[in-house]
Amino acid sequence: VQLQASGGGLVQAGGSLRLSCAASGRTSRSYAIGWFRQATGKEREFVAAISRGGANTNYADSVKGRFTISRDNAKNTVYLQMNSLKPEDTAVYYCAADPDAMYSRARLYDYWGQGTLVTVSS
Repeated sequence: VQLQASGGGLVQAGGSLRLSCAASGRTSRSYAIGWFRQATGKEREFVAAISRGGANTNYADSVKGRFTISRDNAKNTVYLQMNSLKPEDTAVYYCAADPDAMYSRARLYDYWGQGTLVTVSS
């Protein structure tokens, strides 16, 4: 499967963005999808994940209540709605896919898309 992340940009603190992760190749419903982010000089960290069918989700404590992960398997796309953005959310955001389960550890994912940059100004 190939993953294409998009939707990043520059937004003011308190604003919103919606990221998309489009899958091609095998249909996205065959994979659990995770979102990760990496700020400059920091390690890649888990943001959110969703199961193959979309019934189960998981979030990092730092984004709970502000971010929502969802999927539209008919469109082979997973979304990350980000509200009430903070400057500390600034990072390159990556989506990743795994056929087995939604993990919170990056090294367990088999497939990765390129990143999309989110910049939140104060």
